[in-house]
Amino acid sequence: MAQKPGGGGFFSSIASSFSSLKNQVNGLLGYEGLEVINPEGGTEDAEVEAQRGRWKQEERDSYWRSMQKYVGADITSMVTLPVLIFEPMTMLQKMAELMEYSHLLELADECEDPHMRLVYTASWFISVYYALQRTWKPFNPILGETYEMVNHCGITFIAEQVSHHPPISAAHAENEHFVYDITSKVKTKFLGNSVDVYPLGRTRLKLKRDGVILELVPPPTKVNNLIFGRTWIDSPGEMVLTNLTTGDKVILLFQPCGWFGAGRYEVDGYVYNSAEEPKILMTGKWNQSMSYQPCDLEGEPLPNTELKEVWKVAEAPADDKFQYTHFAHKVNSFTTAPKKLLPSDSRLRPDRYALEMGDLSKAGSEKSILEEKQRAEKKMRETKGQEFVPKWFDMTDQIAPTPWGDLEIYEYNGKYTEHRAAADSSSTVEEVSITTTEFNPWQFGNVAETS
Repeated sequence: MAQKPGGGGFFSSIASSFSSLKNQVNGLLGYEGLEVINPEGGTEDAEVEAQRGRWKQEERDSYWRSMQKYVGADITSMVTLPVLIFEPMTMLQKMAELMEYSHLLELADECEDPHMRLVYTASWFISVYYALQRTWKPFNPILGETYEMVNHCGITFIAEQVSHHPPISAAHAENEHFVYDITSKVKTKFLGNSVDVYPLGRTRLKLKRDGVILELVPPPTKVNNLIFGRTWIDSPGEMVLTNLTTGDKVILLFQPCGWFGAGRYEVDGYVYNSAEEPKILMTGKWNQSMSYQPCDLEGEPLPNTELKEVWKVAEAPADDKFQYTHFAHKVNSFTTAPKKLLPSDSRLRPDRYALEMGDLSKAGSEKSILEEKQRAEKKMRETKGQEFVPKWFDMTDQIAPTPWGDLEIYEYNGKYTEHRAAADSSSTVEEVSITTTEFNPWQFGNVAETS
């Protein structure tokens, strides 16, 4: 019988090779705990690679000295980062990028074969990794910030920052074929010149025709060469997508990058039935395409079958400053905004907009102002003895275990559906833009700037 990815000697041997690669370039700069990794080889001297990337030499040295004390810590929200490394998008918007290839969910919903359903849905979840490889950091959402998206495949998408400490985001998306819900609490571990990102979250997808519910456990991610060298991203480990209704599942191994880039981007695995027998093999690269082929109980392709492509990444803009896809530009634009856009929407953030316009100085100052306002509102809440209450999601008493820790679950409360129906039926048309509407996620009105 086919061996499940992860757990065997194959994965261990590749991971060992990756460790060897790191050892070859570690410690050459005289910075304790620093690793500089060239994903394209191992032939290049670490000192040469360390001089590459977006930082100037004096900035690299200064930032390394200030960050050393955080080695080993979770830096999700404890470190103030310069806008130099940001992209003009928030984490809530980035959550919406998964919706790009949602035609795959239409195919899954209409599919009679339960195993092909998993091929389509697993490919949909893999498709977002092309966007996630961007090396620019999205802005952390302000507590109460939202992001709305319409005008794409009939989807209504709403995301909200429901907690600040710890930072938790929740999102809900729906059209005639599916319902998607996620509670996301990112956990990190700073390692000097890299950071491990653990996706604490619960992701559930319901296909409407038959009512089947799928749950995803994604692999962790590693951001390499944060300060020294060219920043690059890898996601080595297992992705497990389970049909909670039938017990069928997909187990896919995201191969780690090895010597000279060997294995980088590669994804391989199987769709299993509830008896844990392989039914369909899947293979591809998360930055290019995924294919599938029916297989026997040993995991070998069935005779007279062929490998068929199920998903292929869309052509991206050439030489885009932030490595955006065409869909990422749509996510950032007001063409995907609904009528009567909420003033708490990410598009309206002045720091995000300033960065989009190329004004780093203004982006940095606007970011500081927003952070000061957030602290002022927190103080105001504490003075009044009140707690923040999300608008569109309710905190439940559910605690979901994940491979990286427990997670408090927030559930969509349905109020946004009512709000959107009322807004869409309104005869009034209000133009909402960065110049006409002030960003306002605050529960106590637009708090005054603090000195």
